[in-house]
Amino acid sequence: MYAPSELKTIPSHVAIIMDGNGRWARKRGLPRVMGHREGVKRVREVVRAAREIGIRVLTLYAFSQENWRRPQAEVSALMDLLQSYLVSQLDEMLSNRISLRAMGDLARLPETVGNTLRDTIERTSGNSEMILNLALSYSGRHEIAQAAKRIAADCLDGSISPGDVDEELFSSYLFTADYPDPDLVVRTSGELRLSNFMLFQAAYSELYITPVLWPDFNRQEFMKALMDLQGRERRFGMTSEQLKPCTVNGS
Repeated sequence: MYAPSELKTIPSHVAIIMDGNGRWARKRGLPRVMGHREGVKRVREVVRAAREIGIRVLTLYAFSQENWRRPQAEVSALMDLLQSYLVSQLDEMLSNRISLRAMGDLARLPETVGNTLRDTIERTSGNSEMILNLALSYSGRHEIAQAAKRIAADCLDGSISPGDVDEELFSSYLFTADYPDPDLVVRTSGELRLSNFMLFQAAYSELYITPVLWPDFNRQEFMKALMDLQGRERRFGMTSEQLKPCTVNGS
């Protein structure tokens, strides 16, 4: 069993691709929705753990734009679970000073869900201990395309010039403009792909892939991911020698 005290460094931003709910249910001969319901329990558990550990931003890939293509009954069930989660967790977010945010094409969400989401975001906006960022109706490519459109519009109206556009400015047009890039991207269920998630922001994120299906990804599995990060050397294109502190007279 790992304890938070074993962490030498705490990542500022952890992003999780929550995958495997359907396979978890199928392995047990259950309807897919049962996997999603069990997955919501892990969301609660991991959010609590992240808050206790001191992670500043936790981004959860909850629903992609591609997920709208799933059978209507499953999409409706997922929206009902999202609505239920927002309502049931408001008091805990307030008591633990967690600020809820969301990114994606939120206009596509059902009206009731969208209203509840906006209300929860507003009511938790003053909280400062942790940001819980839900990626909903999200697509990394769509995010980049929308940023490019906004930059083009600002160039046309003279707010900026094409020569101003660099990586830093481009980042300021993304949904995550106020957050640091993820230190760690976790993917459950063993799939080896980003699935259109934070394509710009994850350029230098450390990746942790686990075969554990999301409904089985409990607090201890989350700690395993964070412990694995402790042994990584993040060089950002430099050499190990460049990262070492300068020494004087061999000291």
